Amino acid sequence: MAQKKSASVQGATKVRTRKTAAKAKNKPSNACEMPIKNSLTTRKSVDVSSGSEPELVNSALNRSGSSVKKIIKNSARRTKTLGTHSSQSADAVKIRSHGFKPKDFIVYPAHGVGQIIEIEVQEIAGLTLELFVITFEKDKMTLRVPTDKFESVGMRKLAESKTIEKAMSILKGRARVKRAMWSRRAQEYETKINSGDLISVSEVVRDLYRSDNQPEQSYSERQLYEQALDRMSREIAIVKELDDRRAIERITDILSISAKNRQSADEKVGDGNVRSDVEAA
Repeated sequence: MAQKKSASVQGATKVRTRKTAAKAKNKPSNACEMPIKNSLTTRKSVDVSSGSEPELVNSALNRSGSSVKKIIKNSARRTKTLGTHSSQSADAVKIRSHGFKPKDFIVYPAHGVGQIIEIEVQEIAGLTLELFVITFEKDKMTLRVPTDKFESVGMRKLAESKTIEKAMSILKGRARVKRAMWSRRAQEYETKINSGDLISVSEVVRDLYRSDNQPEQSYSERQLYEQALDRMSREIAIVKELDDRRAIERITDILSISAKNRQSADEKVGDGNVRSDVEAA
């Protein structure tokens, strides 16, 4: 009996052994047959078994986050560089558009002839402004004017030769004095002087000039005349490459000669009228 039980146990053991071997044969090997998706999945699966999954996941996220930060930082730097280049090119276009450059002489209506010593850029209240730095040597004054405001303030380049000749021809004409109160006339003269227009300034010089045979000017007339003469002579001096004294002499010579010619013409007309009256008598 005992021998039969021992044989049946051994047979059952052999059957279980065969079934286990068959299962082991059909099961894929982890080392050879399991597909590996990527390094992160492999390390994660290993770390799950060792109980350290959160640490590796966080370190992986930190590495990817730092890479994203680097990309964003580089992109921002690239954008900033492009913005700087575009602003610089815009400034260059702006400098070319106004047509002025350092060492140019200009006419500023309220102060006359000045010279641009530089074009500077300043940041004021968070805004970047491009400014003309203009010096007026005679007045010992320096003025800063935004480059985009030069037209509105009446700033201009020096007059061309044709304009100079036209202004000189105006000096040869007869004075046109309005019959109005001096205060009103003085205001009109001052407006013409501060207009910055050479033709208007020459009209003031012509109207306020007094020859030796004419009554003397009043103090206020003299002040306006000298101011207009100074504005006109300084512009002519630079354009014609003369000194200030020579330019003033050229203007006053024209005024004096024109006054004498008109006086001679008036005397001839007077003599003719007297002769006509004598003959008629």
